[in-house]
Parts: sequence; C-alpha cells; structure tokens
Amino acid sequence: MIKDYRDLEVWNLAMTLAVECYRMTKPFPKDELFGLTSQIRRAASSIPANIAEGHGRDHTKEFLNHLSIANGSLKELETHLFLANKIGLLAQDELDRALPLTERTGQMITRLRQSLKRRLET
Repeated sequence: MIKDYRDLEVWNLAMTLAVECYRMTKPFPKDELFGLTSQIRRAASSIPANIAEGHGRDHTKEFLNHLSIANGSLKELETHLFLANKIGLLAQDELDRALPLTERTGQMITRLRQSLKRRLET
C-alpha cells in the first residue's frame, strides 16, 4: 500500500508534465497571460493536485472521483496545447515533446482507476 501520494508514479509523471507546461508557456506573449498561458498552467497543475487530493481522501470512491477529474483536466490540457500549436504560440516540436507525457499520464491514470475499481469489487 502506498502511504504517500508522492510515491505514486502517476503523480510524479503528472508533476513532470506540469513543470514542462510552465516551461513551454513562459515565452508566450504577455497578452496571453490571462488566456492560454493561464488555461494551460491551471489544467496542468490540476492533474497532480487532484491525484494528491484523491489519495488523501478516506474512501476509494472519492479517490476514483478525483482521478476522473484529473483525467478531465488532462484532456483539457491536451486541447489547449493543440490550440496553442494551431495559432502559432506553441512550436510543433514542443507539442511533440508534451504529447507523449500526456498520453503516458492518461494511461497511468486509467490503470490506477481500474486497479481501484477492482479493489472495490473484492
């Protein structure tokens, strides 16, 4: 049993993704500070935050709910990254570097959710 959310591989990967998103948005124009810059950063930071919050809850069902929210934030983040690329704020090579992180994070969230659901069934 993992006692600390910081020991979760998915949380660590989500933190890496969030840091990468902050790095990628740093050169965005100042007039985007309250637009895509903020949206990308908020969605990215929401992923590990919801994993941590869910882990800290008393019930597995609550953890599952927070993992679902984290997954929703992940899809929101991907959409913002695609948009930033399409309007010329994010270079293709930056997008190509971020997408494997989002894909892997999503896979890990899904596997953790499946594992927790099996635990509920037993």
